[in-house]
Amino acid sequence: MSSIETASQRVKDCGIIAIIRGDFSAEDNLRIGDALLAGTVTVMEVTLNSPSALESLPKLRQHFGDEMLIGAGTVRDVKQAQAAYEAGAQFIVSPNLDLESVSFARTNHLLHLPGIFTATEAQSAFAAGCRMLKLFPMEVAGPAYLKALRAPLNDIDFVPTGGVSLENIADYARAGAAAVGLGSKLITSCEQTSEDITARAQMLRAAWTRGRHG
Repeated sequence: MSSIETASQRVKDCGIIAIIRGDFSAEDNLRIGDALLAGTVTVMEVTLNSPSALESLPKLRQHFGDEMLIGAGTVRDVKQAQAAYEAGAQFIVSPNLDLESVSFARTNHLLHLPGIFTATEAQSAFAAGCRMLKLFPMEVAGPAYLKALRAPLNDIDFVPTGGVSLENIADYARAGAAAVGLGSKLITSCEQTSEDITARAQMLRAAWTRGRHG
C-alpha cells in the first residue's frame, strides 16, 4: 500500500481521530497522547490554530514512533500544509477544500482530509484525488445526513466531525462513517486527568465497535 493508503487504513482501523485544539503545551500533548494510547485511540490531530502545534508534531512523532498516527488539523492553505508536513505530520485535515493543499499532499504522499459538507463539494474533492473526507460541521446534520450522502457516494470514506459524542458515535458507525473526529467530547482542558482521557477513549472505542458490528 502507498503511504496515503496505509495512513487511511490506520484511521479506519481506529475509528476515532482525537482532535487537540486549544492552549495545550507540547508537554500537555505528549501526556494526552499517552492517555489516548492507553485507551486504544491511536490517531490524534493537533490543530494548527493551537499555539504549540508545530512544536508538538515532531515531539509526538519521536515519542510515539509507530504506536500513534500523528496529524495536523485546521490546515487551511498550502503554506500551512507544507509547515505541517515539514513538522512531521503523517496526515493533514482541513475545514475547507483547498486544491493547492490537495495537490501538495498528493505530491508528497501525505493523507489529506479536506473539509466538505455537500455532495457537490464531496465529488469535487474526490475528483481531485481525495478518497477520505472530513464531513463538517455535523452538529447541524447528524447520522441521517451521512447515510443520505453515502447513498450516491458510497465509494468515499467520510469522517464526520463536530457534534460527535458518546451518545451518537454508534449511530455514525451504523450510518457508514469510516471514522469520526472528536474534540471537546474527548479532550476537555489542560486540567483533565490522564485517567479521564483514557476512560473516555475506552468508552468511545467500545461504542464505536458496537455500532460497527452490532
